[in-house]
Amino acid sequence: SADLVLETWDLHCDRNGREHRTADMGCRQLVVRRGQPFSITLRFSGRGYDEGVDKLSFNVETGPCPSETSGTSSHFVLTDCPEESCWSAVSQQQDGESLSVSLCSPPNARIGRYSMTLEASTDYQGSSYQIGDFVLLFNPWHPEDTVFMRDENERREYVLSQDGLIYQGTCDYIYCIPWNFGQFEDDILAICLNMLDINPKHLRDQNRDCSRRNDPVYIGRVVSAMVNCNDEDRGVLFGRWDNRYEDGMSPMAWIGSVDILKRWKKFGCQPVKYGQCWVFAAVACTVMRCLGIPSRVVTNYNSAHDTNANLTIDRYVNEKGEQERHSWDKIWNFHCWVESWMARPDLAAGYDGWQVLDPTPQEKSEGVYCCGPAPVKAIKEGDMLLKYDIPFIFAEVNADVVYWVVQSDGMQKKSIRSSDVGKYISTKSVGRDSREDITHNYKYPEGSEEERAVFEKAEHQKKSVGELDEGLHLRIKVSEGANKGSDFDVFAVVNNNTDEERACRVTLCARAASHNGTLGPQCGLTDPADIDIEPRAEKRVPLRILYEEYRDKLTQDNLIKVVALLNDHQTGDIIVAVRDIYVENPPIKIRILGEPMQNRKLVAEISLVNPLAVPLNGCVFVVEGSGLTDGQFVKELEEPVEPQAEAKFRMDLMPRLSGLQKLMVDFESDQLTGVKGYRNVIIAPRAV
Repeated sequence: SADLVLETWDLHCDRNGREHRTADMGCRQLVVRRGQPFSITLRFSGRGYDEGVDKLSFNVETGPCPSETSGTSSHFVLTDCPEESCWSAVSQQQDGESLSVSLCSPPNARIGRYSMTLEASTDYQGSSYQIGDFVLLFNPWHPEDTVFMRDENERREYVLSQDGLIYQGTCDYIYCIPWNFGQFEDDILAICLNMLDINPKHLRDQNRDCSRRNDPVYIGRVVSAMVNCNDEDRGVLFGRWDNRYEDGMSPMAWIGSVDILKRWKKFGCQPVKYGQCWVFAAVACTVMRCLGIPSRVVTNYNSAHDTNANLTIDRYVNEKGEQERHSWDKIWNFHCWVESWMARPDLAAGYDGWQVLDPTPQEKSEGVYCCGPAPVKAIKEGDMLLKYDIPFIFAEVNADVVYWVVQSDGMQKKSIRSSDVGKYISTKSVGRDSREDITHNYKYPEGSEEERAVFEKAEHQKKSVGELDEGLHLRIKVSEGANKGSDFDVFAVVNNNTDEERACRVTLCARAASHNGTLGPQCGLTDPADIDIEPRAEKRVPLRILYEEYRDKLTQDNLIKVVALLNDHQTGDIIVAVRDIYVENPPIKIRILGEPMQNRKLVAEISLVNPLAVPLNGCVFVVEGSGLTDGQFVKELEEPVEPQAEAKFRMDLMPRLSGLQKLMVDFESDQLTGVKGYRNVIIAPRAV
């Protein structure tokens, strides 16, 4: 019989994309998830396929040196009884000269770019056809995939949602910024796959690297290293914390990952300036979601950076409450990392689920600046020896902070109160704009038997005693509203929990601070106040913090650290209390004018009032939102914004996607930086 000749074929990118939940990528190529069938149509010329005489088989290959033994190449024939554990092709229906075929990869296939060829032979005479490329991703919808996630709402949030909230501020003032993850935006998938291809492990051994791309643990470790550039590995972001960002973008100014990843690509994989922890974490979250691994950004308040791994952080202050000596150990007022969801077949049972990945460059792991994946469960149980990097993360949430007061004669005295590390561990709730507290995933209740057992296992003697009920007690309160441009009050509040009068001396000191714990210049100090305090009574010592004092000292982190010292004359004890105060930026108002509908023009009105006593110069609004704007919209104002005046403009939107979308705004100027706002917009589907 005549040879079977292939004339055309159709990969059905749109239909397969919808079924595999990759349609939002809007790319012109086929993107499918592993373990799930996708269909293609083959059209032959002259005659149709005849299973009696014709033999059809497929080849799929990924990576520069594909081989069957590495799992990066597979040859399989059209069959009626496919095997689940390998690639398969099943004929679905035949209609004259066209044949539709259902192809399926095994649920543990290597992810990445594939090329596919068809071999058609009749009576041992055959031809081979290159029928296109496709991308294979992880599949959280497939029960056999190591990233399988049961709950559909969680999959929507952690894989499909292109925007989110990242928690910042301080443990006493938690607030969030919006973030555009944008993992399905144009070009992002290609950039993420390219990141895997230029990682040092790939350059060292391409075959081995590609053959390990079936394992989310491996991929997570590679991504965690590639998001920072500390290994000269052409990483994405350059970290900087010293408030000097003139030759790049301030870390506070970013509002999404897309802009960062596109800049990285545009400049030939040169690191983008500059990132800090939430930027590193958010970019890693975008890459992981893009590849199909459920991921979320998590914030830990009062996060310890314990360089010598003794689980104790010593801080030295003088009698005015000023820092005495530099310490490499730091307490970050917050620190962000990523959690990604995956099984851990490489560990004993019980460690599947959320894993910490921390792309912020802090310490080396196996010679490289990366951290994780570390099972959250192992952190909670104090299993220090499991892979990867448990001791470092355990310290971030459990270290003790001990304050030493260095007296004028050089004597050091240990404070009887220490601050709490690892508070209010937070992430965005599933399907809502509220905070989910996940501290209980990381630690047992304070003072519980389980906590004691974990610390014993981790060889950690908890040095800090809880609140002492007897004696004097010290804490710091803030008056309502520490708003940028205004003066505000802080108070040292002293409680006498005894039945007799007590005498003590209280000092308050305020300094500008950075988010990583570095202290700047002083912006407020009280003279030591000697107070007598009645039994069971409370007294306050005020410190007024003036705008003119902090105005030029505040970094872009908007933080002031207040330290209070109490000398108890009766016992000779010294008590230290510390509080980070976040000085609030003004709100950005966003109004939506018109009825929001897919592919129909919509107008947004965006405004901000200058709260300062000086004009704002060089004002810029940056607006973005996946599915709402086409990339970034930048509005530069020609005129300065006078004190108490309103900066306002309108812009057109053309919503591409229906459903709930976020419009996000960042505002920059000479005096106010990193001001954020967002508005949820529900876009009605366009009636067809």
